[in-house]
Amino acid sequence: QHTGLLYLMCVCGCCGALRPRYKRLVDNIFPEDPEDGLVKANMEKLTFYALSAPEKLDRIGAYLSERLSRDVARHRYGYVCIAMEALDQLLMACHCQTINLFVESFLTMVRKLLEADKPNLQILGTNSFVKFANIEEDTPSYHRSYDFFVSRFSEMCHSSYEDPDIRTKIRMAGIRGLQGVVRKTVNDELQANIWDPQHMDKIVPSLLFNLQQEEGIERSPSPETEKEKESPVELTERCFRELLGRAAYGNIKNAVKPVLMHLDNHSLWESKTFAVRCFKIVMYSIQSQHSHLVIQQLLGHLDANSKNSARVRAGIVEVISEAAVIEASGSIGPTVLEVFNTLLKQLRLSVDYELTGSYDSFANMGSKVIKVHEERQLQEAVIKTVGSFAYTLPPYQRSEVMLFIIGKIPVPGMYPALGSVTAGFQSTNILTALPTSFLDPLLSFTLMEDAEIRLLVLDILIGIIDRHDNRHKFSPVRIISDISVLKLKVDKCSRQDNLFMKKHSQRLYRHIYLACKEESSVQRHFESLYTLLALICVELANEEVVVDLIRLALALQDLALTEEALPVYTRCAIHALSAVYLNLICQLTTVPTFCQHVHEVIESRKKLVPFLLPEDVLKLEKVEGEVLFVQTKIAEILGGSGYNTERLATAYIPQITGLTLSLSFKYTGCPVVCLIFFDTVIHSVNVEELERERRRQVVERFQTAPFEEIAAHCGARVSPCLASIQQPPPSPSGSVGNGHGPSRSIPVYEMKFPDLCVY
Repeated sequence: QHTGLLYLMCVCGCCGALRPRYKRLVDNIFPEDPEDGLVKANMEKLTFYALSAPEKLDRIGAYLSERLSRDVARHRYGYVCIAMEALDQLLMACHCQTINLFVESFLTMVRKLLEADKPNLQILGTNSFVKFANIEEDTPSYHRSYDFFVSRFSEMCHSSYEDPDIRTKIRMAGIRGLQGVVRKTVNDELQANIWDPQHMDKIVPSLLFNLQQEEGIERSPSPETEKEKESPVELTERCFRELLGRAAYGNIKNAVKPVLMHLDNHSLWESKTFAVRCFKIVMYSIQSQHSHLVIQQLLGHLDANSKNSARVRAGIVEVISEAAVIEASGSIGPTVLEVFNTLLKQLRLSVDYELTGSYDSFANMGSKVIKVHEERQLQEAVIKTVGSFAYTLPPYQRSEVMLFIIGKIPVPGMYPALGSVTAGFQSTNILTALPTSFLDPLLSFTLMEDAEIRLLVLDILIGIIDRHDNRHKFSPVRIISDISVLKLKVDKCSRQDNLFMKKHSQRLYRHIYLACKEESSVQRHFESLYTLLALICVELANEEVVVDLIRLALALQDLALTEEALPVYTRCAIHALSAVYLNLICQLTTVPTFCQHVHEVIESRKKLVPFLLPEDVLKLEKVEGEVLFVQTKIAEILGGSGYNTERLATAYIPQITGLTLSLSFKYTGCPVVCLIFFDTVIHSVNVEELERERRRQVVERFQTAPFEEIAAHCGARVSPCLASIQQPPPSPSGSVGNGHGPSRSIPVYEMKFPDLCVY
């Protein structure tokens, strides 16, 4: 019996000794009582063994995974924690080429914990995964998949566990888990692309869901709370910023689209606050050179929602406006006009909705009722956004944008958008800011019947010309005995300024002169006209320009005297405009006798006709004598101070310096014929003598009539010129070979062409 017992003991001892060493080392790290924790001495032996025999690492991992699965099934959670701690230490210590197989075992164990019902096990598995995510592996992995972890961590972010504290811990674990997945995969080309829509559609909404929870959280300002770790909202924002910061050019769309969908699905555009906050995070987190891609996605989303309610569209526009402020200057991208085209399209749609009162003309709108005040709010938001975008552009692009908006007129609602572009407009080169292609149509609007449009155009011109922020110093309009109190900023005119005035001054003067004759003008119009004239004098005037401006001021005085058909208020206002402007010019020229004459006239007006001064424009009586500025006297005074008064001696008459009408027909034939058409227009339209209705009819004819009709109208002038051109040149003998005897053709230098045909 003793012999048999001894034999059995030997057999058992031999079997135990025959177990693989790695299993014995793994078993030894587990204490008898799990509360004692990991046996550190034995853990060091296991780590040393794994480093010495890396080929055994995968078996160590498989055995640890086997033990963990058994302990989870038996609810021995203390040993589960010990197993995960051992795995974490092995991962940190080992970076050999065979670690991939060990990682597979590790991820299997993490997956097992995340699938458990116990919140503590889920959090334990997440913590281990996050540690693993921060490890840089030396060897590539070709077959590893993280799809399960994206789905499971996203699910944890939406946890609805009953206990609020545990629910918060689970959600925070889910957020950290998603952060770990992103860190592990974003720079690994061998892994599944984390930027694919199937992953982004889970990750981004999960983060936004937790970011949104701050609205319902009330945190007490107790010292204990301040010492706590970051809240779920703070953790979420940090993770969201990290995700966006890692997005490359081709991934921006996939990262931003789920944000748009989340805001749509949860009706978050209307409140605006959360939507604005989300896109502020987006704009500040992505690389600055990619910001225009976000703007383009927002614009596309706005187009997609053009048939939605005004509050939704206004929310999207508000977000676009805030994003434009954040965007770096000039980084809107190559499609600048498309940005404004989209915004103006929305403005036009909103105005159409407001005017029609329903969406009936659009598909799938049902019986929705238009709310006018909401449409008005949307229009204001669009105009504000147009201005925000324009503010980020260089001056030359702003001019293009304004010209683009002018091309949309007379579509209702475009005018305020045009004004918003000039807000904060500053340019050092007036030629760039006001090219001919922009100035001509802009000036044409100064003569429109709509008083609001005329006022808006004047404000635009003022905003562009005012480069030293002087415009507000001329308001309110008043006679000032010493303009030094205005503290005007005056610089010497540049070469570009002189070229601009040489090219466009007569056109500017003419439209200012004609704008003063508009009967519907009110006080604001004359204040704007004075500000415009004052800025021209301060910003753009050389000696020649000063003389012309004085001529213009005197011509306005004559206009008020001779045009008895004008309303009484208009004539008084023109007199006041002339007076206050000459008062400014005389002090800028610093010619004492000129100043004395102007001041004498102003003092006479104060005593006799105060209604001819800006402070008291009331009614017009018979005006003559010492209350008028004398042109010959001013010419004599300035001539004695070195000014060239030949021009000043001639009364100012508005001149047509070029074709100011907008012709929209196209013709690719003989250039002479085209020039004659232009010449015909110029000579048939005398703006000084024709009434506004006549001008409108002429413009409408050349804009809308077919080419054949225009040709027939001008044929009487075209035919003789063509006939002379078509005659053959003279032969050496002086005859033309046509059988009709000797005849001499007219040389080109003897032909009589209209003025515009000669260059």
